[in-house]
Amino acid sequence: MFSVLFKKSNRIWLFAFGVIIIVAAYWSVLASNRYVSEANIVLESPQLAMPSLDISSILNGGGSNGDMLLLRDYLLSVDMLKELDAAVDFREHYSNSDADLLTRLSNADAPMEELHEYFLKRVSVELDSYANILRVQVEAFSPEKAHEIATVLLAKGEAHMNLMGQRLAEEQVKFLEVQVEDLVGKFDAARQELLDYQNKNGLVSPTGTVESINAVVSGLEGQLSSLQARRKLLLSFQSVRSPEIIRIESEIKALSSQIDQEQARMATQSGAALNQLSSEYQTLELKAQFAQESYSSALSALQATRIEAARKLKQVSILQNPTLPEYPQRPQRLYNIAVFAVVTLFITLIINMLIMIVRDHRD
Repeated sequence: MFSVLFKKSNRIWLFAFGVIIIVAAYWSVLASNRYVSEANIVLESPQLAMPSLDISSILNGGGSNGDMLLLRDYLLSVDMLKELDAAVDFREHYSNSDADLLTRLSNADAPMEELHEYFLKRVSVELDSYANILRVQVEAFSPEKAHEIATVLLAKGEAHMNLMGQRLAEEQVKFLEVQVEDLVGKFDAARQELLDYQNKNGLVSPTGTVESINAVVSGLEGQLSSLQARRKLLLSFQSVRSPEIIRIESEIKALSSQIDQEQARMATQSGAALNQLSSEYQTLELKAQFAQESYSSALSALQATRIEAARKLKQVSILQNPTLPEYPQRPQRLYNIAVFAVVTLFITLIINMLIMIVRDHRD
């Protein structure tokens, strides 16, 4: 029994060593060299300063993690793969028959889903959240192609981020431009209506006229009160027919007549009550003032939005340009062989121990 067990154990170990030898031969001889082009990039926005506007909240220079993740997703997207296929003939290079069967793209006419899965194996874009940097790695079967693909990735990514950032801002600018045109028309109409009203009634400012008449009436009433007090004082020791009393009576009548005349001006002016004209004028004036303030606010908003549109331009700043590899970094032949051998031997050992335990229980 033990001899049979020993023979079976040997078979398992022989099989394991055979698999290790086959895999080692593949990694050592058959596996195609792959060159890796690396680039480190960061998103930046332009620094803007407008002293007349309080826009400090929108003047952050670097791209946020959200922007970096958007760029990462686009670089690894199907749309980017289509761009690369058109620009650098992605399918032809990776389906090259000179590469080994397990590494190359098995079918040059593979559907987009399969091609994208292969693309994700050859292109890596990782976000270093601590440094806020995207680290791009591209594997290819030649150093020139790896460098070319990495360069196109960065260029297409920058163009996409600019387009995406501008789209919303441009829509906002267009909307505000329409609003400004509408408001300037309303402001001109309100201002012209106010001017027409002034010309029609022959008054620059009915409100100012009312205030002026009130001031005149108040002054006349003050003089009238003084004369009435003086007449009362003189009547205490003079006759009503005395020359001085008669003169004061004449002055009192003149002042009363003047007061009535000024009050009549306030009550009617060109066929309409002056106080009514003043009320209508104030309404028109407020309407024109509101139109002017709305127009001014729209202009400020338009300027701020244009600045925001410029700020949303995302420039891909390259911290490390795509490298032109001088030697193949992958596959890591010794590492892959060692890891596979250790894992295979470990699994074989476990299987062998399980077989021995089962045999022991049967005996």
